Amino acid sequence: MLLWIIGFSILGSLGAIAGAALFLFFPDGIRKILLPCLISYATGTLLGAAFLGMIPSGLEQAPANLIMATVLAGMVLFFVLEKLVIWRHCHQADCEIHGRAAPLILIGDAFHNFVDGVVIAAAFLNSVPLGIATALAVIAHEVPQEVGDFAILLDSGYSRSRALLLNGLSSSTTLPGALIAYFWLGGTREAVPYILAVSAASFIYIAAADLIPALNRQVTLAASVRQFVLLLAGIGTIALFHLGA
Repeated sequence: MLLWIIGFSILGSLGAIAGAALFLFFPDGIRKILLPCLISYATGTLLGAAFLGMIPSGLEQAPANLIMATVLAGMVLFFVLEKLVIWRHCHQADCEIHGRAAPLILIGDAFHNFVDGVVIAAAFLNSVPLGIATALAVIAHEVPQEVGDFAILLDSGYSRSRALLLNGLSSSTTLPGALIAYFWLGGTREAVPYILAVSAASFIYIAAADLIPALNRQVTLAASVRQFVLLLAGIGTIALFHLGA
């Protein structure tokens, strides 16, 4: 189980960085088309992982009222953390959050990736299919996020190599988060359903507060249909993991 957690934590951080770095080499026109597609798919994976995996798993192990209260408390927590610029996850290069100093962005991203590691570990400790589905959701939403990070760092005067290095360092916190969660939750398994509930809250919050509003800026029929299909594809991908469990 530890090897599963280590492997997918590394894949989650390195995969997102590699995907974002490759994305920046595409022409601007292609990036403008592909980024909303990535965000649509990521929205589906996050919502699917939360509602089809994490919350049902938590409800199987703890009282429903406590699990749902934990989800609600988690969403309020992430709202407060975002206001403190600790939990930032804007996927657009020109958003207000990205107007803050680049070091704050990197610090917030490091914290975000640390939490992603905790999320991955908690999911794998519950079941391998849930762990894989959760790691996939993490990768899916981290790629467009890292694209936004690269864009703002480059706009701030960083070279491509320095931006890549700094983003790589901020993404490296995923593994420590996963390892700490593995050894802590391994001795306190009673906490796993509540960690899953908080993890579900983080996924729902990112999808509802960031990704969906970004998608709603495109109002053409073709864009809306494309977003809807890719959102369903993201949900379907997560569902397949659970149907095969």
